[in-house]
Amino acid sequence: MDSPDLPNLPEAQLCFALANNSCPRKERSAATVCVMYLVMTGAIVVTMLGNTVVIVSIVHFKQLHSPTNFLILSMATTDFLLSCVVMPFSMIRSIESCWYFGDLFCKVHSCCDITLCTTSIFHLCFISVDRYYAVCDPLHYVTKVTIPVVGLFLLLSWSIPILFAFGLVFSELNLIGAEDLVAAMDCAGLCVLIFNKLWAVLASFIAFFLPGTVMVGIYIHIFTVARRHARQIGTGPRMKWPGSESKEQVTSKKENKATKTLSIVLGAFVSCWLPFFVLTITDPFIGFTTPEDLYDVFLWLGYFNSTFNPIIYGMFYPWFRKALRLIVTGMIFRPQSSTLNLFPGHP
Repeated sequence: MDSPDLPNLPEAQLCFALANNSCPRKERSAATVCVMYLVMTGAIVVTMLGNTVVIVSIVHFKQLHSPTNFLILSMATTDFLLSCVVMPFSMIRSIESCWYFGDLFCKVHSCCDITLCTTSIFHLCFISVDRYYAVCDPLHYVTKVTIPVVGLFLLLSWSIPILFAFGLVFSELNLIGAEDLVAAMDCAGLCVLIFNKLWAVLASFIAFFLPGTVMVGIYIHIFTVARRHARQIGTGPRMKWPGSESKEQVTSKKENKATKTLSIVLGAFVSCWLPFFVLTITDPFIGFTTPEDLYDVFLWLGYFNSTFNPIIYGMFYPWFRKALRLIVTGMIFRPQSSTLNLFPGHP
């Protein structure tokens, strides 16, 4: 990333017209700015509303109070906070190419960004562990995935990213060896997070590649088990009594739906975050020459994973759709609404 060149620019092209060392402001057409604001604001609103529905549903309806749903509740809270605390300020920085909120808040914002994104990824990892026991070891699932176990998952999902993010940013370990670059780039209106070669690799490994590898390994195993079950159902002896064939078909459909859902979960996660973390690792090795707009595109692609999470983990479940209808129609404000049955076919 080259140092900003500050020839006698017009005031309109500076972040702070009255500052002696103001950063240059990137000029964009009005149409480009309008489209960027529409897309990013839309992503923020969808992320906020989608995760709010998940939070309200799980908190309100007693039938949803299970260890698995507590994991989803915590992840939805993480993604909701990201849409409120991080994404709006990142939107202004990405579009205006200026940071108007001061150096201290720049650091705090960077810490919150790393914390919430990493926490969201950790939740996805632990949800994959939960799904592993549910699909591959269903007989022991109730004894393996308990409230204390989920509590440990949540503690790790929040504490590790918080300690990692705030410790790294405020200790400035990520800047060791890049002091000359930081000095050359120093200007009013700049808020970028620079990683030296060591921490580019370590941060990406901790935040993405380690949990991502665990997820890929677990889901591949789940795919294998689901396909084996589907084959066994298809090739097993046909029962002769009425209704036996329909039960086989229902079980097979459930296996296929679970496999399809997991494919979408894994595909969305990798597609959203892999480009950003590959770029994070390679940037210091190519002299920080990555274009700012390309970095922003990959960063927002990662943010979109938090937009997709409530859709993937919500819209694929009938209980979510029923809860959404009850929330939108205001029926949750009726007495005893928290005890309503959300699962079709269950008394």
